[in-house]
Amino acid sequence: ALPISHLFRSLKGASESKWPPRSPDPAPAMKSKCSVSCSRRKNRKAHFTAPSHIRRKLMSAPLSKDLRTKYSVRSLPIRRDDEVMIVRGHFHDREGKVTQVYRKKFRIHIERVTRDKANGQTVPIPIHPSKVVITKLKLDKDRKALLDRKSQAAKKGKDAA
Repeated sequence: ALPISHLFRSLKGASESKWPPRSPDPAPAMKSKCSVSCSRRKNRKAHFTAPSHIRRKLMSAPLSKDLRTKYSVRSLPIRRDDEVMIVRGHFHDREGKVTQVYRKKFRIHIERVTRDKANGQTVPIPIHPSKVVITKLKLDKDRKALLDRKSQAAKKGKDAA
């Protein structure tokens, strides 16, 4: 009678499988926050289904060099009467005032950045806020308070480092 042990894989052979290829260090890196997902799918879903108050923060734009040194703040959520300069794309180096913040589409409309349609109507061209630089801020009391808060946090961070 033939032994049947040759029909079963040994444990050693099963663990040394060639596929899928293994990384040299199989231990995964620890996540810094267990409540935040690393999954691309979940992050995209969170981004595109975000409510309006979170879209406001997602639609932040960097400040120009002189505003950055003046307020010691790097970026701010964009708002309606800010003056911006486009730094990327077909319309780069154009300056204008923000006429509309279109949170539903994650875009802003800037005056004099338009195109003519075939029927003669002019329509604004939507620009993503990350592709502009804020050159002049529309300040009110809430915005001033936000700037103070952010600059205080930046000063605390520099003191700790």
